[in-house]
Amino acid sequence: MTTTPDLERIRQQVALLVRAGDTNQLRAVRDQLQAAADQQDLQERAGRYQHDPVGWVRERLDQTVWSKQREILEAVRDHRRTAVRSGHGVGKSWTAALVACWWLDTHPPGTAFVVSTAPTFAQVRAILWRYIRKHHRAAKLPGRVNQTEWHLNDELVGFGRKPADHDESAFQGIHARYVLVLIDEACGVPEQLWVAADALATGPDCRILAIGNPDNPASHFRKVSTPGSSWHQIAISAFDSPNLTGEDVPHEMAVSLVARDWVEEKAREWGEDNPLYKSKVLGEFSADAPNQVVRASDLALCRIERPNPSTDEVTPVELGVDVGGGGDETVIRERRGIRAGREWRAHTDRPEKIAPLIIQAIKDTGATAVKIDSIGVGFGVIGELRNAANRGEHQAHIHAVNVATKASRPDKFANLRAEIWWEIGRGLSERQGWDLSRAENIDTAVAQMLEPRWDTDPQGRIRVEPKDEIIKRLGRSPDNADALLLAFYATGRTRVRWL
Repeated sequence: MTTTPDLERIRQQVALLVRAGDTNQLRAVRDQLQAAADQQDLQERAGRYQHDPVGWVRERLDQTVWSKQREILEAVRDHRRTAVRSGHGVGKSWTAALVACWWLDTHPPGTAFVVSTAPTFAQVRAILWRYIRKHHRAAKLPGRVNQTEWHLNDELVGFGRKPADHDESAFQGIHARYVLVLIDEACGVPEQLWVAADALATGPDCRILAIGNPDNPASHFRKVSTPGSSWHQIAISAFDSPNLTGEDVPHEMAVSLVARDWVEEKAREWGEDNPLYKSKVLGEFSADAPNQVVRASDLALCRIERPNPSTDEVTPVELGVDVGGGGDETVIRERRGIRAGREWRAHTDRPEKIAPLIIQAIKDTGATAVKIDSIGVGFGVIGELRNAANRGEHQAHIHAVNVATKASRPDKFANLRAEIWWEIGRGLSERQGWDLSRAENIDTAVAQMLEPRWDTDPQGRIRVEPKDEIIKRLGRSPDNADALLLAFYATGRTRVRWL
């Protein structure tokens, strides 16, 4: 290793102070020596790895990256702006964290800066920066990293932030030759923050990496991922994963990536034409169909976690129940104010078995109302629950909902089913009037929400595809979606009272 003149001079000074016994000066010079050694190490890393991020991961972190991860690392090296749309479980945020660590470990302090953002602060801290902390700790990288910041020699060199959605000046005041901006979970980041990010990375040595699941066709991420965009684009499907291609990777990596069983399960559960399958499995955007009752672009925004709700936003606590018949699942969905919550499922159509499950859900949640599809088996379940109430086993109000009856606005909707799907499914999603971010098993419910189509009847009223026709067309019943809609249905009128 070649020793710099400054480092050699400090070492000579240390030797003199040791002989003189000057411990105070010795501590100060020792710190200078360490800083100089760190600076020399960094210069050597910059010369060796600044243009070899894959080699840096292999030799500095002792890690392996698979082919698509290598492609991302090299794309950031070679292109000013890179957009990566990917399926689920392919290591996208892990890779973005590698990029951040490589960037700061191979550029001199004071010349480089990393900025990251995501749809929520919880995602900034718990996803990308959790991985950054892991890489930093495992490789003993220089400086110190806390929840969302990286400090090097007491200088801030990187941070994660979630500014206000409309703040185009969110990242002003950051000036460095080598700025790297990471946009994680990119579909949920509003356009104004992309403008703010772009304003940071104007120099030829700056970079932007946007990475995420392509689940919102109306997002800015879709624009930059469209052919003809000025961004370098990378697409990663679950079918590109080593577990599906046979690419040789270490076992510990393979078990953390998406598995073939999961892909095949989602093909059966969601259907290969479903927008959720295209997003989470294929890593591709899908357009909202004009005759689609609920649009993917609206639902995607309802899945972004919100700040803690106010007191009046967590009530009422109610349950929606879609009773299975003919082999379908019985699904119970909790709703707490604007938030969708827990879900219970059972493969049974026997009222005497379904009623105890609902009673237990009432006790677990404190629900004051239960709304049940009364068609078919549901009628018997309602009777069981009302008898149980008479025996003092619960105090919830039991509401029978026959979706085949006329709507509260029969001039606009062909029946109550159409009104519920339109006013709750479509309406709450358009207005972001419900919070689906913490709901159990929400992927299944969302996939089902995206299936029904609508048209108008001879009187010009809105008509939603009947459940039997959906089952015939897809071979699947939208039980989870129906339970969710019933949870938010206000008996006697479809609009919830705080909207």
